[in-house]
Amino acid sequence: MDWIYNVKDPIWETIVGSLMIFIVVIFLTRIVGLRSFAKFTAFDFASTIAIGSVISSILTSNTSIVHGAIAIASLLGLTWLFSVLQRRSPAINKLISNKPILLMEKDKILYDNLKKARIKESQLIAKLREANVLDFSEVEAVVLESTGDISVLHKGDGDLPLNWKLLEDVRRN
Repeated sequence: MDWIYNVKDPIWETIVGSLMIFIVVIFLTRIVGLRSFAKFTAFDFASTIAIGSVISSILTSNTSIVHGAIAIASLLGLTWLFSVLQRRSPAINKLISNKPILLMEKDKILYDNLKKARIKESQLIAKLREANVLDFSEVEAVVLESTGDISVLHKGDGDLPLNWKLLEDVRRN
């Protein structure tokens, strides 16, 4: 029954450690900013996963709260640094940012772009259903965003036409 509960488990230390690391993460996020846990770039995403892993190590292994807090602060500091560099340097921005790609333009599925993005037609259609698209003729554009999310821009009865400036930075091929 040790796999369910072991009297040697540091239950109180885990509870106190959880509270302490929670406070540290909130404090550091207030300093660095909410972008800390956004997923604008692959680096942001990797940093968020790494911070989760560090928190897990703090709570379930021999990693001390101070050691874990320093690791989290380092990761958030790097995230902040890369966001500053990304804004200032087009080369770094290109290196760490994925450019969105158009998957559908109007009612036309762009099969070459689906292949580049490694997305199956059935996955695209599932996203159209999620967006309550009833017919391909309603679709203005479908974009695989740099975050990995899929945006479906569609019209309904009486909707405004799409402002194509919304797709200015989107790869078409």
